Amino acid sequence: MVDIERFRILLQEQRDRKLALLPALRGDILSVNAARRDSNVDDEHDPEGTTIAFELSQASALLEQSRAGLAQIDAALTRMENGSYGTCEVCGATIPEGRLEARPSTPYCLQHASGRA
Repeated sequence: MVDIERFRILLQEQRDRKLALLPALRGDILSVNAARRDSNVDDEHDPEGTTIAFELSQASALLEQSRAGLAQIDAALTRMENGSYGTCEVCGATIPEGRLEARPSTPYCLQHASGRA
């Protein structure tokens, strides 16, 4: 039997960290956009332009990753509430506690995790 309360605390801590990170990432994106807007940079030919484009791309990717991670955490917390946490969504097998420790938001056993987040 999975120690639901231990994983609930772990997931809530991860959720809180991601929620705290989102405004900082949004701020980074706004800063990079402001820098881009305030300069006459040609992204293709100016070395500064490629740096700004890279920073914007990186911040945007991190923001999307954080949002996706938050959605996975929220889904795991919902599974806890409906009693299906720790059960593979594909085969219905119990997800080993070691796997849940590594990826507490996973809805899949190791066999069915291949190719999935």
